[in-house]
Amino acid sequence: MLGSVEFVMSEQRRSPWVVDTRELGRRPGLSRDVHRVVHTREALGVEGVIAVPKGAEVELDVLLESVVEGVLVSGTALVPVEGECSRCLDLISGEEIEVPFTELFAYPDSATEQTTDEDEVARLVDDLVDLGPVVRDAAVLALPSVPLCTPDCAGLCPECGAKWADLGPDHRHETIDPRWAALTERFSTDRDE
Repeated sequence: MLGSVEFVMSEQRRSPWVVDTRELGRRPGLSRDVHRVVHTREALGVEGVIAVPKGAEVELDVLLESVVEGVLVSGTALVPVEGECSRCLDLISGEEIEVPFTELFAYPDSATEQTTDEDEVARLVDDLVDLGPVVRDAAVLALPSVPLCTPDCAGLCPECGAKWADLGPDHRHETIDPRWAALTERFSTDRDE
C-alpha cells in the first residue's frame, strides 16, 4: 500500500499544475513568482456551448505568499475559449479570457483545522500546491453564460433563419393573419385573372 501512495505522490510532483512551496519555508512574508504554460487535462465548461478545450495552453502568472496559516496563491490564468454564439450559432474560437484567482492552501497543522471544515480550505500536501482545481473552478465561473460572437450580434431572422448581419436593414417577411389567409388567396387569384 505504501508503494502505491509513493507512486501517486511522485506522479503528482511531476504534474505541471503542481507547485512545490518548500523554498518558502514557513516564514510569513516570503513570496515567489511562478510563470508557466500548462495544458488542460479535460475541457473546462460546457463543450459545444462555451468551454476551455481539452489540451488547451493555459498561461499561469502566479504569486505564492507564505502566511501564518499556509500559502496564499493569487494570480491569473490566460485561457483560450471556444464555443458557439448563443444568438447566431457561429463558431467562437481564438478568443482568450484572463481569469483571476486567489486561494489559501493551509498547512496541515494550522489553526484552520480547528476553525474550518475539511472541505472549506484547501490543504498543502507535502508542501505541494495543485493549481489545477483552482484554475478549473475560476475558469468555469468566468465563462460567459450567454456567449456572443460580437457584443452587438443581432442573431437570426425568426422567419427564414438567416443571419441578420447578412440580410441588411431592409429584410422583411410579409405575414398574413391566418384568419384572413383564405380571403387573401381568393382575392389574389381574382386580381390575377
